[in-house]
Amino acid sequence: MTAITFADFENIDMRVGRVIAVENFPEARKPAYKLTIDFGSKIGTKKSSAQITHLYTKDELINRRVVCVINFPPKQIGPFISEVLTLGAADTNGNVALLGFDRENIPLGSRIF
Repeated sequence: MTAITFADFENIDMRVGRVIAVENFPEARKPAYKLTIDFGSKIGTKKSSAQITHLYTKDELINRRVVCVINFPPKQIGPFISEVLTLGAADTNGNVALLGFDRENIPLGSRIF
C-alpha cells in the first residue's frame, strides 16, 4: 500500500449523488450498467459505468444515493464516456456492493470527508 498525505486525500472530490437513470451496457467487457447520477443544482448530472449487475437490479438502483469521485478526468469505456467513479467494495465473491448511507437526509452534492 502506498501512503498518501492528508493533502492528497483533500484533492479527491467525493460527493453524494442520487441515481436517476439506469441502462444496460451490453458493450462493456464485464457486465455493467450505465448510470445517470444527480448531484444537485451546483454540480448537475453526471454519467458513470458501474460493474454492479450481480448485486443490483435496475429498479433497485433508481433513487439510490451513492458516493462518487467527481474530479477524475472522463474515461472512455467502449462507446461510453464515464464522467465520475461510483464507489463500492467487493464482497467475498468479487461482486461490487455500493457504498451507502444510514441517513436519507444527506443533501445531493454533499462532500465526503
